[in-house]
Amino acid sequence: MNWKTSLNPILISGAEVLPIVEGGKGIAVSDGVSSGAWAAEDGIGTFSAVNPHIPGAKELSLIESYSSKIRIKRHAEMIERAILGGIAQAKIAYETARNRGRIHMNVMWEMSGVDVILNGILSKVKGLIHGVTCGAGMPFRLAEICAKYNTKYYPIVSSARAFSILWKRAYNRFAEWLGGVVYEDPWIAGGHNGLSTQENEAIRELPEPRVLSLRNTMREFGLDDSVPIFVAGGVWCLREFTDWINNPDFGAIAFQFGTRPLLTKESPIPLSWKKSLLTLKRGDISLNRFSPTGFPSSAVNNSFLQDLQNRSARQVVFSMDSNNIYTEVFCIPREVFVRQNDIPDIQKWIREGFSVPLITPSQTLVFVTPEQNRAIELDRSKCIGCISSCRFSGWTQDQNAQPPIPDPRLFCIQKSLQHIVINGDVNNALMFCGHQGYRFAEDPFYDNGFIPTVKELFERICSGQ
Repeated sequence: MNWKTSLNPILISGAEVLPIVEGGKGIAVSDGVSSGAWAAEDGIGTFSAVNPHIPGAKELSLIESYSSKIRIKRHAEMIERAILGGIAQAKIAYETARNRGRIHMNVMWEMSGVDVILNGILSKVKGLIHGVTCGAGMPFRLAEICAKYNTKYYPIVSSARAFSILWKRAYNRFAEWLGGVVYEDPWIAGGHNGLSTQENEAIRELPEPRVLSLRNTMREFGLDDSVPIFVAGGVWCLREFTDWINNPDFGAIAFQFGTRPLLTKESPIPLSWKKSLLTLKRGDISLNRFSPTGFPSSAVNNSFLQDLQNRSARQVVFSMDSNNIYTEVFCIPREVFVRQNDIPDIQKWIREGFSVPLITPSQTLVFVTPEQNRAIELDRSKCIGCISSCRFSGWTQDQNAQPPIPDPRLFCIQKSLQHIVINGDVNNALMFCGHQGYRFAEDPFYDNGFIPTVKELFERICSGQ
């Protein structure tokens, strides 16, 4: 099968392009160079506007570089930097693409100040960005903001139900600017996942019926089949989607690749990260619940995640009052009561050096070392308010809302993602990855540590492999 000739170009963001999309990954993991190179192959390149790097100002990307002692001022500076970085990356992407393909920008709706950032970037990049993709939350205002700048919008959803809510509440008023819908598999996509409380994270549902349900919902709303659905999450090669291509049941379909573009010469991630991808095995990537956003996320189970898992394992419930269950006094330094059968574990943890008990929002005590406690306090003190509501630091963007109770079982996601990108520490930082990442080691294309250019990867994908 000649995949490239079978992949009919479709209309996306105002141009006919091959339906092959680079997924937008945050914290400078997809930038103007990588997305521009993807678009130059007549595909859709996507750079991230989630705290993008400002070219030539590496130190400005680090959370440690924020000097103000007042968090709201650091938050305002973060928004300013995001706007400057987004504008810069849009220009780089446009210049790299050489007027071919389409350039999209990705944002996370749960990032703090997203509406200000979107307005700040889109008001300065007319003609450079053709579409905006947005997930990690329910982006109700996305359509209105994009329409103001004559820019197509692409919500990222994981179910027909989620799109239906968005359409009925907001998108029906901006139908002409809906460029397409990104269906992201909530079980095996990389990064934050859109699993709802109605879905079992241990039992994956097949994507075909869910995408067909999404298409039928779109049809019910009067959206014709030319409005594309981007299939994302778990997409490795096109030969596995033979039944999807040119299938009238699905309508216009594009295929979004998030994990494979990590391993290209143009990818901005450090070499240590790229080499680590080549060593992954089945089972190395898993869903976890440690993100301070509250969303489950997929990442490599490295030392960083294992430390968080071990921390949560050193946990006991407590009560403010004694009763038949909570009979033993424990001081933290205030007096609380724990169960008698938890005392041996508490004593063991303290002997091992985990001598600091910290209260969690679940009314439990989690035990950490003095060094870990100091690190937690330091990270909280440097919070820049990067997400709208942070369960680790207790920040909330809505100053009139009750802030979340800080949870010591979590971590500063901004710091961790910055440090893996900038310092290349793949063991002691969060390493997002889609669940197909183990296939780098199994795919002969990457034999002997081969790292392709974007052009070589794009051609490989078009070959069906």
